[in-house]
Amino acid sequence: MAITTIDAPMLAKMFLAGAKNLEAKKEWINELNVFPVPDGDTGTNMTMTIMAAATEVSNLGETLSMSSLAKAISSGSLRGARGNSGVILSQLFRGFTKGISKYEVIDVVILCDALQKAVETAYKAVMKPKEGTILTVAKGSADKALELIGETDDLVEFIDAIIKEADYVLSQTPEMLPVLKQAGVVDSGGQGLVTVLKGAYDALIGKEIDYTIKTSDTQSGVIKISQQTEQDIKFGYCTEFIVVLNQPLEEKEEISLKSYLESIGDSIVVVADEEITKVHVHTNDPGLAIQRALEYGSLSKIKIDNMREEHQEKLIKDAEKAAEEQKKADEKKRLEKAALKEAQKAPKKDMGFISVSIGEGINEIFKGLGVDYIISGGQTMNPSTEDMLNAIEEVNADNIFILPNNKNIILAANQAASLIEEKNIFVIPSKTVPQGITALINFMPDSSAKENATRMTEELKNVKTGQVTYAVRDTLIDDKSIRQGDYMGVGDSSILAVGKDMKSVIQEMVAQLVDEESAIISIYYGQEIEESSAEQLGKELEETYPDCEVEIHYGGQPIYYYIISVE
Repeated sequence: MAITTIDAPMLAKMFLAGAKNLEAKKEWINELNVFPVPDGDTGTNMTMTIMAAATEVSNLGETLSMSSLAKAISSGSLRGARGNSGVILSQLFRGFTKGISKYEVIDVVILCDALQKAVETAYKAVMKPKEGTILTVAKGSADKALELIGETDDLVEFIDAIIKEADYVLSQTPEMLPVLKQAGVVDSGGQGLVTVLKGAYDALIGKEIDYTIKTSDTQSGVIKISQQTEQDIKFGYCTEFIVVLNQPLEEKEEISLKSYLESIGDSIVVVADEEITKVHVHTNDPGLAIQRALEYGSLSKIKIDNMREEHQEKLIKDAEKAAEEQKKADEKKRLEKAALKEAQKAPKKDMGFISVSIGEGINEIFKGLGVDYIISGGQTMNPSTEDMLNAIEEVNADNIFILPNNKNIILAANQAASLIEEKNIFVIPSKTVPQGITALINFMPDSSAKENATRMTEELKNVKTGQVTYAVRDTLIDDKSIRQGDYMGVGDSSILAVGKDMKSVIQEMVAQLVDEESAIISIYYGQEIEESSAEQLGKELEETYPDCEVEIHYGGQPIYYYIISVE
């Protein structure tokens, strides 16, 4: 039977199902990140954004209207938005909810209009929209909806066609962005959006879904994780092998083999040609599968994995990861509370500063340069729009400068600034920590806030930054073949150097940063680097570049062994 309208309770279920689907697949989406850095976080940012809204939706209870649902989705995602992908997702929701808030039910015409508003709002939020991204996938979906108007009033058919188009547009993103094609991935933000749409569609067609939205469940430092039990794994052994055939399998023999495997397990794959057959099955008795296969020939490349053991190992890893994330979150809260207390003590002033930072040493540098409030986050955990709003509220100044110090945080800072009316907010678009430091150094107390914002922004272009980390997977990018575990020197817009030896990578990276006009090389060493190693690196760079002054600072940042800037 056709579904021609969606009411508020059904839309709420669809939204929660989309959120749960994204949450379940966030690590997979993280792995689509083009740069193989250890903090690829598109899936995490989008999940935290949508889950902030999902929590608001869950709190509405069963008696909800379309207007209250729209408000919960819009405000929840807006305040919870993290990273560029999260901010764009929140803007899509913001536009979409504008299109539905005045109606009691949604039909294909209203849904189509809401999708147009979603795309329009999201494109406006991005200063320089780039095709081949989540924006392109959203636009393809909205265009398809417009094309379908008049052809059907069945929302199941309508939404199914839209998702198919979104999938197709997503598959074409590597053709639009060469960097995606070279890395062999589709756009991660676009994949996140399609994942949300597919989850919502599943709810519409009646698939059984757990709509419960769980908030952080911690008590006395113990992390509680909702887990699949061992009993849920029906067949315990993942069994794979190749049959070198005595003679080609007839069709009825192939069907017979598949039927037998289905009787002893699931996840059956049988692929045959004239000489060999590849077999995959999940079963509790691998021997039965092997004995049957021996009737057709000899076996090779036998692989049997105990999935229950693997499951236990995964649970342990998940628990360790959750504990580590909770530790980071607790430390972040502690630092922010400390910053709040300091800010509350300060008398009101004309101009104040908020900086995103990570690492004890970098925090101290920013404090020394007059920063009033430090938001803990940066590269390893992008702060949300709400984090920015809380900071703005606590800084007692009429004019406030925000230094995001990461290109993936600038949109969230701009979004927070757009929500503030009682203070003048200036977002200095610093993409790295060294850029933020340079901006602060060029602040002039006797100049007006606007003059300072212009000067600080202008100075950013004089700073080139390289960051040394490690690769988390094999890939090909910027014409460089990268292997998991390689050291990488990541520049402002590309990977500058790759290799097995950190020192060689640093030397190659710095060589691409330094030019005839360079005067200062600043080294910020991370929490895993000994001071003596940083001092030795400084001496080597002084010898290599005698015309440059070399400065060494303790940054204490995680993941990035060195952050090196050239001015």
